[in-house]
Amino acid sequence: MAKSPKGKVTTSRRPARKLQAGSAAAPPSADIEDLATSAALVGPASAPAALRSGLLRWYDAHRRDLPWRFSAAPGREGREKRAYAVWVSEVMLQQTRVPVVIDYYSRWMEQWPTVETLAAATQEEVNEMWAGLGYYRRARFLLEGAKQIAEKGEFPSTASTLRQVRGIGDYTAGAIASIAFNEVTPLVDGNVVRVISRLFAIADNPKESSTIKRFWELAGQLVDPSRPGDFNQAMMELGATLCSKTKPGCSECPVSSHCQALALSQENPLVGVTDYPRVVPKAKPRHDFAAVCVVQIAQGLEQEMAASHCNLFLLIKRPEEGLLAGLWEFPSVLVDESKTDSLNRRKEMDKYLKQWLDLDVKRKYDVVLREDVGQHVHIFSHIRLKMHVELMVLKIQGDVGQVCNKGQDSMKLKLVDENSIDSMGLTSGIRKVYNMVKAFKEKKLLEQSQIPTRKRSRRQKQ
Repeated sequence: MAKSPKGKVTTSRRPARKLQAGSAAAPPSADIEDLATSAALVGPASAPAALRSGLLRWYDAHRRDLPWRFSAAPGREGREKRAYAVWVSEVMLQQTRVPVVIDYYSRWMEQWPTVETLAAATQEEVNEMWAGLGYYRRARFLLEGAKQIAEKGEFPSTASTLRQVRGIGDYTAGAIASIAFNEVTPLVDGNVVRVISRLFAIADNPKESSTIKRFWELAGQLVDPSRPGDFNQAMMELGATLCSKTKPGCSECPVSSHCQALALSQENPLVGVTDYPRVVPKAKPRHDFAAVCVVQIAQGLEQEMAASHCNLFLLIKRPEEGLLAGLWEFPSVLVDESKTDSLNRRKEMDKYLKQWLDLDVKRKYDVVLREDVGQHVHIFSHIRLKMHVELMVLKIQGDVGQVCNKGQDSMKLKLVDENSIDSMGLTSGIRKVYNMVKAFKEKKLLEQSQIPTRKRSRRQKQ
């Protein structure tokens, strides 16, 4: 996110798609003093003050009761506790809905109530707590930032010093500084972009750096000097509730009299409030394909393969950089789309297991079962990953720990039983794969139980 700029602002009064249809462009608005354009509205000089007071009155009456919204206790310690709560909640709320975040936030704060307690945690503990929220890089930055703050011994209290903390950008710095430390500084997130683009009828591409600078400029001019934290929260609250993407509640909006997009829509039936901000098509995700092998070490008989007391699963830790950094998964290898058939997938998986784990399936282990389980498509922000899942049950002689000791890096391998894997913080995609395997084994056992004993014995001998 770009830092707050200091230049002038020029905005278009019509959505770009309307201009392209042949309508003439309206004169650009210069700055915040042009907020009120209709003679029926308040004068331009009083517009910002009227907007602030109206929005804050609405926020005081209608704000949602959320666990991270609490008054800071007096003194530095109270402000730092508030800052930590704001930080955790704002990071969790990025790309995640409020109802989902509430439960995660509550569990997190119970486990790590202060930045110092978080700094003492391990990355694996943090990942397990974060499991299911997605965008795991956020959790990594939270831990790294906490360690940095704990080492300095003081929570930064200004937007400029907060931006020096690992993982804290302009938006999060503005939120913490204004809400916890009452600094008169703006913030801009997706909700604020929507509110400002409608207030000023900004039709430019909201993803372009020049447009982002405009939003920061206007947000900085709008922020209330006496209640900056509440005002910033009110802007976000308005965007999250009344000023929604597709169904804005303009009749209930506390600042509708200041909204240029609403005024334009009332003047011209071809213009709608929802034309602002401009909708920018998302880039098409990349399509990847992976062979995923759930390797189970069976210590009992074949017909007991679904009993939790006799099964161990092989997990591999992902690299510390890149997608899903440092998280545990089943052996997985990317394959070309043209080689997603079972034969080619197994060749690639066997090569992977031999090269990286020194696990020679064909020579050193008895393969009790190896079958395709199914497919699962997992969507990341920029990748559509189609996983072809198979289950391979191995039976070995001697110490099962030898499987992990022979790999290139035994610290990145581990065997876990079913009870442990059920409680681990796996990603939603890997959890789905595991549940597919569980359902497959249960179905397999059910089929075996329905075969008469004599026929089952004959089949096993064959």
